[in-house]
Amino acid sequence: MPFREMSREQMWMLPPTLDELLPPDHRARFVAEFVDALDREGWAELGVEMVGEPMGAPAYHPRALLCVWLYGFMTGVRSCRKLETACREQIPYLWLTGWQRPDHNTLWRFYRKHRSDMRKLFERTVRTAVTMGLLDLAVQAVDGTKMVANASKDRVYDAEEVRALLGRLDKTISELEAQNEAGEDEPAVNLPEELADKKVLKEQVRQAMDDLAGRGRQKCINLTDRDARLMKSSQGIVTGYNAQAMVSPLEPSVGANGMFVTAADVVDEPNDSAQLVPMLEQSEETTGARA
Repeated sequence: MPFREMSREQMWMLPPTLDELLPPDHRARFVAEFVDALDREGWAELGVEMVGEPMGAPAYHPRALLCVWLYGFMTGVRSCRKLETACREQIPYLWLTGWQRPDHNTLWRFYRKHRSDMRKLFERTVRTAVTMGLLDLAVQAVDGTKMVANASKDRVYDAEEVRALLGRLDKTISELEAQNEAGEDEPAVNLPEELADKKVLKEQVRQAMDDLAGRGRQKCINLTDRDARLMKSSQGIVTGYNAQAMVSPLEPSVGANGMFVTAADVVDEPNDSAQLVPMLEQSEETTGARA
């Protein structure tokens, strides 16, 4: 069997169009159709002004940047630097941006400015899929995964331990204040750093005691992140949250396999069993249709 000719210096007499590089049924086309369909009101919800500044160098179009982020979310790429690389190397991203290559700083600035409104886009994308008949809402599955909080589990205390810690702090603060007053120098205008830190910690402990008293069944609290809870995960006991996601499969008539996220939330309840009904309600609100 002969080999095919191969040359990296091959030239085209008639170059292909950008649209020819992407198959007609590629999922990036759904992202592009969705973003292109956003009207002025939709962009206003995101806080995006669709009229560019008259002065200065031309900026990347918001449609291109939003396409990059949405397609990144869809394919599991959420790092600005990885998205920058994808915009230089991967055909779907190059197609979505019109062969432009935004850098990671540009992508991050766009996301940081508009991320609080991204949840509205989540609802719009799901409703668009429902309107197009892509989802089989007869089947809905929910599951949770534990997310580690930015807080050490060593700073988790129950009510008795909090009271003991407060007692030790009072004693330490009294000793530091005595040392500060015993010197012959003039009193410092500002508190010594160690004393100031202890007083801040004491205020945190008092707030934690108040929170514990008002939370009924909750027995422990973390001084760094008072919303985080101790949870059992695959990595053992962690201080964190329980992230929930509800999915529905694509309609069999679509001719493709896959799942569509119809609801997402983060809770501080370790057990998944109590999340089914709230997630069903959120899914109904997002899709506008009852399962």
